[in-house]
Amino acid sequence: MSEKPIVLFVCVHNAGRSQMAAGYLQALAGDRVEVLSAGSEPADLINPVVVTAMTEEGIDVAGRAPKLLTVDAVGQSDVVITMGCTDACPVSPGKRYEDWQLDDPAGRSIDEVRPIRDEIRVRVETLIAELLPAGPAA
Repeated sequence: MSEKPIVLFVCVHNAGRSQMAAGYLQALAGDRVEVLSAGSEPADLINPVVVTAMTEEGIDVAGRAPKLLTVDAVGQSDVVITMGCTDACPVSPGKRYEDWQLDDPAGRSIDEVRPIRDEIRVRVETLIAELLPAGPAA
């Protein structure tokens, strides 16, 4: 693993789950981790309900744009976390892979997205504890 771990979050549209995970990791780990996110079939915009859910947490993801998953992004990452797109994700030897089984927030209300968001936060906090044993930044 590189000196500063590089984590890639991947979901199909890169408009919901992966954006929430990237937002949390960036907010909680700061510059101790490099954060990437992408989608196998990226949407045009981030899901507005996801933007609202993350704003409630004090994290602004509104300015982000969904990106297409590339072999290069996987190749430069130390950890690749997929969320519902494992078949579409290129595999690169020597990488740590995890598949987080999470409901897709697409088409859901804010009340339905909040539990997904909260589960992502718990998983990101666990990931930070594993990657950076000193724990999240204060």
